[in-house]
Amino acid sequence: QVQLVESGGGLVQAGDSLRLSCATSGRTGNRYTMGWFRQAPGKEREFVAAISWNGGDTDLADSVKGRFTISRENVNDIVHLQMNNLERTDTAVYYCSAKLGWYEPKTAGTYTYWGPGTQVTVSS
Repeated sequence: QVQLVESGGGLVQAGDSLRLSCATSGRTGNRYTMGWFRQAPGKEREFVAAISWNGGDTDLADSVKGRFTISRENVNDIVHLQMNNLERTDTAVYYCSAKLGWYEPKTAGTYTYWGPGTQVTVSS
């Protein structure tokens, strides 16, 4: 089992930055791909970013390219999502996820473990 806990969400204004973190515990010795997804009210959960176990591969949704960056600190079992130039459309609950292997990083159904989520609200 792997436990995931997100932190760093909050209320910010458009144009501001936030850094989300996902702390992992449990069987962290395995090579997990880590993903970030988000879900806005009334909408389906959507892919935001993913990073392979060693950071060698990353993927970002087109809507956040140039604004968001995903990184990881394997020594501390933490994954970060740096979000710059936030827009109102970024408002959502952000979820951290994990799975073994680097394949279909954009597909939520392929991830095994999920955190409870953290709220990000961007006001104009």
